[in-house]
Amino acid sequence: MTTAVQQTQPGVPGGAPAGASATATALRLRDWRTPIAFGIFTVIVGILFIGFGRHGTSTFTFTSLSTDVVHVPDLPVNVWGYGIAATAIAAVMAVVSTAYIRSRRKVPRWYLALFAFILLVGFLAWSTADETLPIIGLLGGALALSVPLIFGAMGGVMSERSGVVNIVIEGQLLAGAFVSAVVASTTGSAIAGLVAAAVAGMLVSFVLAAFSIKYYVDQIIVGVVLNVLVLGLTNFLFSTVLSQHPTALNSPTPLPTLAIPGLSAIPVIGPVLFDQTAIVYVMYVAVAFVFYLLFFTRTGLRIRSVGEHPRAADTVGINVSSTRFWSVSFGGAIAGIGGAFFTIGSVGAFSEDVSSGQGYIALAAVIFGGWHPIKATFAALLFGFANELQSELSILGSPVPSQFLLMLPYIVTIIAVAGLVGQSRAPGADGKPYFK
Repeated sequence: MTTAVQQTQPGVPGGAPAGASATATALRLRDWRTPIAFGIFTVIVGILFIGFGRHGTSTFTFTSLSTDVVHVPDLPVNVWGYGIAATAIAAVMAVVSTAYIRSRRKVPRWYLALFAFILLVGFLAWSTADETLPIIGLLGGALALSVPLIFGAMGGVMSERSGVVNIVIEGQLLAGAFVSAVVASTTGSAIAGLVAAAVAGMLVSFVLAAFSIKYYVDQIIVGVVLNVLVLGLTNFLFSTVLSQHPTALNSPTPLPTLAIPGLSAIPVIGPVLFDQTAIVYVMYVAVAFVFYLLFFTRTGLRIRSVGEHPRAADTVGINVSSTRFWSVSFGGAIAGIGGAFFTIGSVGAFSEDVSSGQGYIALAAVIFGGWHPIKATFAALLFGFANELQSELSILGSPVPSQFLLMLPYIVTIIAVAGLVGQSRAPGADGKPYFK
């Protein structure tokens, strides 16, 4: 699928900008994976939209309440007509992507996003023929389901960028959920619960960091053991302590919804993004902070250097063990706050296995996002959107089995990791202990 191209200008000096550009173009490889992926998806939607085509009109609504300041009109979509058009456009875009590769150019990301958006709208219309789909409710629910995933993904990015595989995100979320519920119940303060959740996640990370960095224990094994330990411990304490004193220890007051004046009135995105609880706003800050820390500060450069080439970092005076330890610990604190969303951020009480494997999905988001905080955030949003979509479509009586919709994020992750729609490369020293 990848064709090498020989250099056509061997004598061009490397220092000249024009010559360097020509040489880079000549040496670039033709990577056919993206056009192949486009073609596969075009065939799939052709079979779905035409072979199993549905007739009727799907209505997308964009207004949350009748009292909204700006009323966005409903959007009716002819299911059969749009399906044919979407299939034709997908076929054309697949051909154009082939032209990009033939001319030794990379397919732009906006082009990939446009292709995905066209097919997504077609799938939503096909799934909800003669029904009404509330877009704001769909997006709001997707964001809510994505919050713990994004916190967990940020914790995973911080840890793995420093070279430590973070399998224990699940345990960090569970610890944060349990401690936040107990502290918020006993103190009557949701803010105290958030702080306690961060501390709980950090303590779990301390154990991971100590065994994997100081004692060189296999990071995967330590992570799995910690997940099982935290799960068993929280379940035991819940059944023996919290269930016996639910009012005193397991009845935290959920965080109130805080609408940001002005921003919450923006049509469609305002109610979704800016009419949320405080923990969601903390999530926005966490994503921006992790991104800035890793790529715009000296500390972030050191974290990335010990994750890529720890021996070189050690040579220039960077303490590899200390950098990894504090990076893993800080990531654990972020993931612990994500665990608080299960209790004081939503339902208001802790229950057994409340995270339900969300930590592993957050780890998948880290891999899918290429160990980059922004990309991992979008990957987590994709998972949350898929989960919310299957719930909405089940209510509307869609012909698509909900189990298949739940499979989609994992299928996309496998495709991404396999490199069919782009490379997904871990930091060079990720999972490798450093012996000074």
